Amino acid sequence: MFKEQAITLPGDILTITAFVSYVGCFTKTYRTELTDNNWTPFLKAQAVQIPRTPNLDPLTMLTDGASIATWNNEGLPNDRMSIENATILVNAERWPLIIDPQLQGIKWMKTRYGDALKLVRLGQRGYLDVVERAISNGDVVLFENIGENVDPVLDPLLGRNTIKKGTAIKMGDKEVEYNKDFRLILHTKLANPHYKPEMQAQTTLINFTVTIDGLEDQLLAEVVKSERPDLEELKVQLTLQQNQFKITLKELEDSLLARLSAAGGNFLGDTELVENLETTKKTAQEIEEKVKLAEVTEVEINEAREHYRPAGARGSLLYFILNDLNKINPLYQFSLKAFNVVFNVAFERAEQSEEVKVRIINLIDSITYSVFNYTSRGLFEKDKLIFSTQCVFQILLHSKEIAKPELDFLLRFPAKADMTSPVDFLANHSWGAIKALSDMEEFNNLDRDIEGSAKRWKKFVESETPENEKFPQEWKNKTSLQKLCIMRCLRPDRMTYACTGFVEEKLGSKYVEARSIEFATSFDESGPATPMFFTLSPGVDPLKDVEAHGKKLGFTLDSGKFHNVSLGQGQEIVAENSLDRASQEGHWVILQNVHLVAKWLPILEKKLEQYSEGSHDDYRVFISAEPAPTPESHIIPQGILENAIKITNEPPTGMKPNIRKSMDNFNQDTMEMCAKEAEFKTIWFALNYFHAVILERRKFGAQGWNRSYPFNDGDLTISVNVLYNYLENNNKVPWEDLRYLFGEIMYGGHITDDWDRRLCRTYLEEYINPELVDGELALAPGFLTPPNSDFNGYHTYVLENMPAESPNLYGMHPNAEINFLTQTSDAMFHTVLEMQPRDTGGGAGGVVSKDEKVKQILDDIMERLPEEFNMIEIMGKVEDKTPYVVVAFQECDRMNTLTNEMKRTLKELDLGLKGELTITSDMEDLSNSLYLDVIPEVWNRRAYPSTSGLSIWFADLQQRIKELENWTTDLSMPNTMWLGGLFNPQSFLTAIMQSLARKNEWPLDKMALSCDVTKKNREDFGSPPREGAYVFGLFMEGARWDIQTGVISESKLKELTPAMPIIFVKALPLDKLETRNMYGCPVYKTKIRGPTFVWTFNLKTKEKASKWIVAGVALLLSV
Repeated sequence: MFKEQAITLPGDILTITAFVSYVGCFTKTYRTELTDNNWTPFLKAQAVQIPRTPNLDPLTMLTDGASIATWNNEGLPNDRMSIENATILVNAERWPLIIDPQLQGIKWMKTRYGDALKLVRLGQRGYLDVVERAISNGDVVLFENIGENVDPVLDPLLGRNTIKKGTAIKMGDKEVEYNKDFRLILHTKLANPHYKPEMQAQTTLINFTVTIDGLEDQLLAEVVKSERPDLEELKVQLTLQQNQFKITLKELEDSLLARLSAAGGNFLGDTELVENLETTKKTAQEIEEKVKLAEVTEVEINEAREHYRPAGARGSLLYFILNDLNKINPLYQFSLKAFNVVFNVAFERAEQSEEVKVRIINLIDSITYSVFNYTSRGLFEKDKLIFSTQCVFQILLHSKEIAKPELDFLLRFPAKADMTSPVDFLANHSWGAIKALSDMEEFNNLDRDIEGSAKRWKKFVESETPENEKFPQEWKNKTSLQKLCIMRCLRPDRMTYACTGFVEEKLGSKYVEARSIEFATSFDESGPATPMFFTLSPGVDPLKDVEAHGKKLGFTLDSGKFHNVSLGQGQEIVAENSLDRASQEGHWVILQNVHLVAKWLPILEKKLEQYSEGSHDDYRVFISAEPAPTPESHIIPQGILENAIKITNEPPTGMKPNIRKSMDNFNQDTMEMCAKEAEFKTIWFALNYFHAVILERRKFGAQGWNRSYPFNDGDLTISVNVLYNYLENNNKVPWEDLRYLFGEIMYGGHITDDWDRRLCRTYLEEYINPELVDGELALAPGFLTPPNSDFNGYHTYVLENMPAESPNLYGMHPNAEINFLTQTSDAMFHTVLEMQPRDTGGGAGGVVSKDEKVKQILDDIMERLPEEFNMIEIMGKVEDKTPYVVVAFQECDRMNTLTNEMKRTLKELDLGLKGELTITSDMEDLSNSLYLDVIPEVWNRRAYPSTSGLSIWFADLQQRIKELENWTTDLSMPNTMWLGGLFNPQSFLTAIMQSLARKNEWPLDKMALSCDVTKKNREDFGSPPREGAYVFGLFMEGARWDIQTGVISESKLKELTPAMPIIFVKALPLDKLETRNMYGCPVYKTKIRGPTFVWTFNLKTKEKASKWIVAGVALLLSV
């Protein structure tokens, strides 16, 4: 046997060296992939075979059962991944760098090394002195919670750049004596860190991230410990006993071998040695008998424990869903430690039952609901449905109740481009989705059925709540998920309601009831190690609850047990002193607005961690912060968030709650303070209505406001003070002055966009005018200004007379709500898709892996990308560079820049996927974008604005290239111009003015564009106009163009963005421009509006322009 091992030793050493050096940073799947599918075939394929042990397990050569048993006794989880990690850590020659977001690795190491371990944090006071002493004494140093960058002063230590023949090392300016026993371990809590190549070369990365299977086993132990403590105790004792047997046998073996090697010639004469041999043999036999007995017992215990596995599996699944929530918002961080507390509390809340099966069902339900409640209270309203939907999808996938391809369709929604709907009740995009869905086996003939039974389907589609109706024909017998897929094609605007129904059906009604959890209930779960973190929302003060509860329990400012610190302006020291005192004496500390002190937050994190153990039982910390506007600007450390109970309080939604909330800023005294009481009250009420309208209008996205503004209650209260002062100091109501002050200064001070300013002005003109006092003014259809009343009377009037919530209250068309709901559901599905676990290895069971899918998309795009435009050849076609020709050159040049960048990045990614290039973060981003059907950011920077997914965007790009090719054939003006197909439509519209200005020698700044909407379509034009251009490809949002009457008209229901006929755009001198009965309609490139503004087109209207301004009417170049 030893001879065989000697032969295979070189190959075995090669394998285990590679194992220790390379696999540490990977997950379980990748490790298997690397060893079984890459290294083994590579070694087998060598011309000269390297002898090695077949199916060698690297652990057998690197460690033994006794060592593993010792690690398990020290608290190392017993799964394969953890044992591999510990083996690599012990055997690595380079310093280990442990990726440990759940802190399981550091927990084990603290037990393993005990007091001998020197714990250090980068940046803490005097940490270099601790390190220097440890280097000289030969101690083990653990740098905990490092970031992606390490202090440069440690570089010599990381690289082991010793001097004086390895006896010393330079630390900054000092030479420190280097002890050979010194050991350094680096540790990070970051889940997906990006370290520089030199850092990766100097250290051995070890991924201690908990796996779903490993966590399942750990949680199973928790369940059994609670439900059958006898079983779990026996299991633990058995495991320790078995481990101890292995250690004892190893010690006996070592002792015997040592004596044999030390014995002289005739060792049979050595009675002590023979006695020792007898003892060893006897002990080994005893242990063997005990092991056999224990093995039988262990099988029985394991069988009993397995009954409880579904509860452990559910817990593990939920934790990994929680772990992914930070993809939605970086505030959503949850530690495994905090999760374990919730998990264990759920057992107590579960309904008791004598029957094990029933008890397990109760446990699973309790675990799911407890975790759901714990998480939901910290989520923003818009994210709660995303969370519950992701939970239900993952639970059903795990129990194999739904098919992965169907879920994939629902989330990706891969509609076929360029389809024309044969039925009048479905848009082209919806029909494209139906065609794509009909290609799946379960949905064959769906397209034919809809065409064949158009009447029945039309009734279903046009129903007010189709999610509650029965599907036509045999489609009513489909599964709930299949119905969701069809519903997304037919009525995407109802998907939030349909998903709510799906969650209710699969999990129960308690998962969709909007219930706020009382503060006292949440407080009971807090503790010295569990702070409470409040996410601030405008107009909501969550800390009132803390103060009220503190009063009940005797924690008040007067008693000295309550410290309220508002951060900023050097308050950090005050906060630190409060924490120090509170932790000793058991006080409460409120730290408000911690987002204002970014540099102090790491100190706060350390303080909270320091006082989480050994503090007074009554000590509590309450933290409040505003959410960051973007994930990039998020600054609250993970350590503060993950252990805290997170609570989000948001302002009410809907006009009725909002106007009542606005009025609650005042009281009866306000009503009586002004001499002109009647005028004051009426304008005061109109101001409250205006305030509620502009706040709630934000929910309609860009159609509501081009940009988001932080309007707040302060704007309203100051406006009311201004109103009081102006009414007191003027005989007549100064309407013009008041509107100016409110619209341009108080509220207008926030507004940065001219179109939004126009909207704000228009609202004030509609709501605050003499009709308020002199006649009856309808603030919304069916809602007149109230008669003179007292403070409570106005509240009652709103409750009794305010119409039901609808876009009409804001002066908008009901389509605005459909638009807003569609965008909300699209965003929801996109987020849930991003949260799906990704199978990056080889696809199993017919499911395509991520890498395979990315490769398919990449090859498809590369194949269809055309050659770049030959600029020299195009420029040679004309001598006279007219403004239109210059636009054509610029467009071709920008198209070349974009397509060349696409080719370059795709080629790079292709080489990366083949393993010929190192995958960079840019390549990773590109790969994720291709997989998620999102336009990659690196392309977006060189492209035109778009709100489409990648597949539709690419089809649109090809169409644009085709149009440009047609234009550059001879560079003559096209018959009709696709305005939205240009990178820079402004340059083309300017060229129209330039052409006429040059021809007539008129100044360009005295020119304007006139827009004449024709009654024709593109096919009706055989030649371009002599002056100006026929443009097509525009869509109207918020209204429609009536071709018969030639004016803007009310939208038709569910017709969100009707196409405009061809528009004849020509240049005129400014003084000849018609402005009467015109609506200055803004033109934007996309639905995002705001930054994509192009021009103003004056369109004819019979109604007042204010109607269209308030309705948010605009022209869009792409939808």
